[in-house]
Amino acid sequence: MNEENKKVCLNCERTDEVIPLLHLTFKNETKYICPQCLPTLIHKIHLLADKLPGAEMISSDH
Repeated sequence: MNEENKKVCLNCERTDEVIPLLHLTFKNETKYICPQCLPTLIHKIHLLADKLPGAEMISSDH
């Protein structure tokens, strides 16, 4: 697998060679996140704003 197709956690940048990754899509882009970083995506999405542009607009208050 070449470098641009490598699957890495969008937060901690670990690969699927060292930790399981969950697949997600946002704005038609494929991203991956590991189970340890998933709580950040759920509860503190603002911390991922630089890695998921537009995510800061998502409110946890549905």
